[in-house]
Parts: sequence; C-alpha cells; structure tokens
Amino acid sequence: MNSEIIRHKVFQENRPSRKDAEEAVATLLRWIGEDPQREGLRETPARVVRAYDEFFAGYALDPAADLSRTFEDIKGFDDIVLVKDIDFVSHCEHHMVPIIGKAHVAYWPADRVVGISKLARVVDIYARRLVSQENMTSQIVNVIDEALQPKGAAVMIEADHQCMSIRGVNKPGSRTVTTMFSGIFKTDPDARERFLAMAGAHKK
Repeated sequence: MNSEIIRHKVFQENRPSRKDAEEAVATLLRWIGEDPQREGLRETPARVVRAYDEFFAGYALDPAADLSRTFEDIKGFDDIVLVKDIDFVSHCEHHMVPIIGKAHVAYWPADRVVGISKLARVVDIYARRLVSQENMTSQIVNVIDEALQPKGAAVMIEADHQCMSIRGVNKPGSRTVTTMFSGIFKTDPDARERFLAMAGAHKK
C-alpha cells in the first residue's frame, strides 16, 4: 500500500470529530475578538469545516492510483507529452493561506501513456493538501516516475503565495517559480529547453 495512504490511515485513527473542528473555529473567532454567537457568525464554524473538506480532500486520495490506468498502444510516439497551464489553488503549510497558480506537467513516454486528464488530476490531489511549492513540484515528478516509468518527467509551477502578497512583506504581483526534472529532462539540455519553451518559461 502507498506510504502516503498508510500515513493518512494512521492519522485518521486519532482524527478529531467534526464537532471538535467546529469548536476550534469558534475558539479562533473568540481569539480575534469576535462573538461566535453573533447572527452572522453562528453558522461560520460549520461552514469553515465544510470548506476544509474541499480544500484538503487530497489527503484521502492516492495520486499513483490515478496514474495506474495506462495505454501501451502508442504507435511509435517518442516525444514530450505536456499538459500546461493547469490552474490550482492550494494552501501554504506555514500560514494556511492560499497559493494560487499554474502547473506545467510533462513526461516522455517509454512504452505506455496515461490519459492527459490524469496529469491534471495529480496536480489537484497534491494541491488539496497543505504544501510547500518545492515539495509539491518534486512530489508530482516522483509519482509520475514511479507510476509510469517514463524516459523522464518535468514539472514547472508558477504561483502567487498569499502569505507573501497579503501579509508579511506585502508584495502583491510577485510569483514564485519552481522546476524539477528527471531522466531525459535532467540529462539532456535540449529536452529540458524544449520543455521550458513549450511551457512558456521564456516568454517576455
């Protein structure tokens, strides 16, 4: 069984109840100086917990499983498969505020391909967890390598971290870019440059 799923099951055993989570939200409301019993806030704890069900749904999902259905009839195709501009919203593991960005995900098939929607699905699964952008980038590359065993994988993520744009240094408009490469994309500069050009990294 995938180690991520095992870890999730262990944490599930000690998971607080929904009522515990709602009470925690009410505590935070009191901490900021609000009254959780105020009319506009009475349902807020329940709404926040329901929103967290969506924001962090990725913990219950296995990205490798989404890549498990492959197709071997690729009729001699030997080049890059790229899905670019995959929109995502995640949450920073340091401040739990949104990270909003785009992912560009590529692999070079060896003897099998996967449905292109599955690459977007993998991005979504990792995004729906508390993340750092660096780890999210490497996790996507690693799961593609493990599940598809391609000639190589490449990922570039560009994102606005609201922990930086709406607090702290307050630098709206700044974007963080991360890349990671494996296989042919790591060893062959031409393949790497082609990926970066296709993903739009050289746009002015």
